[in-house]
Amino acid sequence: MNTKTISMCQGKGSLSHNNRVFSAKNIDSSRTADNIVFIRQGLGETYDHLFGKAIERYNARQKRNDRCIPDYFQHLFNRPPSASVITGANKQKSFYEDLVQIGTKDDTGVGSSDAEKAVECLREYMEGFQERNPNFHVFNAVMHLDEATPHLHIDYIPIGHFSNGLDTRNAMAKALEEMGHGKGANAINRWRLSEWEVLHQICTAHGIEISEPKKSRGYSYTVQEYGEHKDKIRELESEKERLTAERDEARVEVDKLSKKKVKIAEIEGIEAKESMFGKKVTLSKEDYDKLNDTAKKYVAMEKSTKKLKSERDTAVQRYDELKKKYNSASTELSAYKKKEDEKRYFSREKLNEQTRQISDREKLRKAMAFISACGLSDDFARFKFTKIRGSELE
Repeated sequence: MNTKTISMCQGKGSLSHNNRVFSAKNIDSSRTADNIVFIRQGLGETYDHLFGKAIERYNARQKRNDRCIPDYFQHLFNRPPSASVITGANKQKSFYEDLVQIGTKDDTGVGSSDAEKAVECLREYMEGFQERNPNFHVFNAVMHLDEATPHLHIDYIPIGHFSNGLDTRNAMAKALEEMGHGKGANAINRWRLSEWEVLHQICTAHGIEISEPKKSRGYSYTVQEYGEHKDKIRELESEKERLTAERDEARVEVDKLSKKKVKIAEIEGIEAKESMFGKKVTLSKEDYDKLNDTAKKYVAMEKSTKKLKSERDTAVQRYDELKKKYNSASTELSAYKKKEDEKRYFSREKLNEQTRQISDREKLRKAMAFISACGLSDDFARFKFTKIRGSELE
């Protein structure tokens, strides 16, 4: 069996697609009956179940009717529940979706023996998902076996608890924090890394070798990060193309100016004769006109030469500036692409360290829960205080 990848990414969130309300071109309808449905609940009913009691408690405390919340979903999204994800004014979503897949259509295609093992691993992973993630209420989950590769669609609503206002809310950041993944923009990546490790261990137990996690189909990129990454590359490439065009135009102009010459007639053939009135010379009318015309051309040539020299110097300077900008843009683009390539792979050491941290936090959380359940929280606090004081005295 070849080494396989684990793909975990944020899905579009289409319940109609997940539940096969319609069939897309990449679906084999003859195999739709093979899909595995883990749970299927209505979105509206799920919101009532999760937040109904909290809404009642909140409304009971209000002294003005206009501050009451008649319907939580309508309150957040100003519309009834939909089969597709709705994003509210504060950027929270009506629900979130994660796609999970082992391997690709080339090495784990549906119908192969490898795909059968992948199905068992995904089933085991999904059956433990809700217990591992108590703040992510899964209301719809299905494994698709009617497409090229077995994969999971997991749709859930994040639940956060608060001391002020509505005490139970749709709150992704709070849900991640309460599950021990910390705060900040990287909390979702820490959570996904912990889930990756869970599936990795399941695959290993089933004899599937998994390669290091990498920035594949959304594993570490959020949609926004991926868009910013592509926008940056397009911006640098566009700047490079623009500077290339300007540089070429400047080069043509320099070549054009360097080839320009002003031709004037030779005047050696003009014959001058001495005049009887002093040391003056006399010229024939024809020679005088020729000399006068030549002098005018010479003056014009001098002015033109100075102007052309100035224009040429400006063009050369502009060319040099464009060349520097072009080289700078090329260097920046190369450095950016190199940086993105270097960030493609997590080191095993970093992965193990974060896994250990996740494991330690989980052990600590369970230990504290056990101490609390046994009614020993006060004793533990006194013991901890005594240990700290003892260390200080030493």
